[in-house]
Amino acid sequence: MTPLFCGTGLAGRIERAEAQLIAACGRAAHRRTGAKVGFVIPVAGGVAGFAEPDSPFNKVAGIGFDGVPGTAELDRIERAFAACDSPVQVELAHLADPAIVALLTGRGYRLVSFENVLGRALDGDPGRVVAPGVEVRPSGDDEFERWLDVVVDASLHEDAQGVPWHEEFPRHILENAERDATAAGVTRYAAVRDGVLAGGATIRMAGGIAQLTGAATAVEHRRRGIQTALTSARLSDAAHAGCDLAVVTTQPGSKSQQNVQRQGFTLLYTRAILVKQT
Repeated sequence: MTPLFCGTGLAGRIERAEAQLIAACGRAAHRRTGAKVGFVIPVAGGVAGFAEPDSPFNKVAGIGFDGVPGTAELDRIERAFAACDSPVQVELAHLADPAIVALLTGRGYRLVSFENVLGRALDGDPGRVVAPGVEVRPSGDDEFERWLDVVVDASLHEDAQGVPWHEEFPRHILENAERDATAAGVTRYAAVRDGVLAGGATIRMAGGIAQLTGAATAVEHRRRGIQTALTSARLSDAAHAGCDLAVVTTQPGSKSQQNVQRQGFTLLYTRAILVKQT
C-alpha cells in the first residue's frame, strides 16, 4: 500500500471534518442538558465550542486553513470560554498557517501536548480481519447502556504505552460525551468475544471521510485481536459507503497508533495543543 502524502489541501479537508464533529457534539450536549451555558462559534474555517463543564468537546478545532482569526474574533472566543469558567484549548495542525502560532503565543497560549492524525486511502474493500472467537457488529439501541459501560470503563484503563493524554476526564463526563456523539450521528460497533461484550468503537462518515472516533477494549479481553477487528470492520463499511479516506487521532507512540499503522494507516500530521487560562 502506497503511504498517503498529506499536503495543506488534505489536512484542511480533515480539519474541517473535525470542526464539524466538534460542533455537532457540542449542539447535542446543549440539547441534552437544556443549559443556557455553552456555545458553538465559527472561526477562521474552524469552530470554537463549549459543550458542558469538563467536556472533551470544549476546544477550538479546525482553524488555520481558511485565513487567520482576527483579534476581535479571538477576544470574543476568550470571553466566551471565560464566561464558562474554562480555559481555551486550541488544537492546531502543524500544516496550518504558521502565522496562527505566532498570534496565539503572543496572546499567552502555552504548548501543553501533541496528538497525531493518521490516515489511510479507501480505494477498495480492505476486507475484514476476524479474530478467533470475536464477532464485530453494529451496536443497537437495546444494548446502549451495556455498550457504554464497557467502553467507558475500558477508556479509564488505557494502555500506558506512548505519550499520555494531557487531560483526564471523570467517568460521568466520558459517558456524557459518548451520548452526545451518538446523538450527533456517529455509528456504534460492538465487539463480542466468546459471547461476552468485550469492546466497542464508533465512526462518523461525512464528505467522503470516515472518522474513526474512538475504540476501546475491556482490560480482560485485550491482546486478543479485538482492536484490529473493530478497525477492519469500520474500514470495510466505510469503503462500501463510498468514503475515500479514513482518519484516526492517537497519542504519539501509543498502542493505538501502533495498531492502526499495522493496518495501513500513515502518519499525516501532528496537532499542537495550546492552552490559555482565562
